[in-house]
Amino acid sequence: MANTILRKRSLIPGTTSELVVDAPHIAAKARPGNFVILRVCPDGERIPLTIADADPTAGTITIVYLVLGKTTAHLETLGEGDGILDLCGPLGRATDIHKLPGEVICVGGGTGIAAMHHIAKGHHKAGNYVVGVIGARSRELLLFYDELKAICPEVLVSTNDGSFGRQGLVTELLQERLKNSPLVSEVVGVGPVPMMEAVAKVTKPFGVKTTVSLNSIMVDGIGMCGACRVSVGGKTKFACVDGPEFDGQLVDYRELSQRLGAFKPQEQRSYEEFKKSHVCKCTHS
Repeated sequence: MANTILRKRSLIPGTTSELVVDAPHIAAKARPGNFVILRVCPDGERIPLTIADADPTAGTITIVYLVLGKTTAHLETLGEGDGILDLCGPLGRATDIHKLPGEVICVGGGTGIAAMHHIAKGHHKAGNYVVGVIGARSRELLLFYDELKAICPEVLVSTNDGSFGRQGLVTELLQERLKNSPLVSEVVGVGPVPMMEAVAKVTKPFGVKTTVSLNSIMVDGIGMCGACRVSVGGKTKFACVDGPEFDGQLVDYRELSQRLGAFKPQEQRSYEEFKKSHVCKCTHS
């Protein structure tokens, strides 16, 4: 079966899962920053998911998703041995990674931590000193801490409730690090739009190169539909082919947020209808 799910792991029960998928052609070319477009069923929509890791030797890619809408809820019903109907990739421009003289700080929040992990791993392989900065509402919701510890000499953690690491926000840890580090060559931010905007605001006074990964609405993933239009430096870009990574100081976050929220009511309605139609019949008379 094509695109077979070899392993499935629940990262946060009921909300976030990790899939290791047999996809040798994608794994052979996947680079940090790349994403895939997938479709779960013949009449389903296409959604983008960033590649969290790739193993060209094993021929596998790892993807992490948050159950947030109809398609991710449908994806969650699949298990080990099942196949994903359509899987296209690697797509997008890979992260620009090369040996740098100073630290590279990789900041992640939510499921963005998984995507950030692949970028941090790429910098680690390039010989860079990588500092991971990750955050979540609580310890139970923190992703990829152990994976980042394996490649980053330092992993700084913040939680909203103080249950692990420093109580507060990742931007507070980032600002403190920028003040105390003699040389930071680049900051990479991957996560919710408000977090990436906040990261860019923190780095601006320090004049540090800041890269953010935009998870905009994408449909075809190859630049034909124009659904993922974003304004960067006053110019229109397509996140799927010009990105998904852009200069964090130049992104119009207000416009991006508006576009991402344009179809929220319809998305929620579709999600609710899917949940009703997939209620387990064995628990109902």
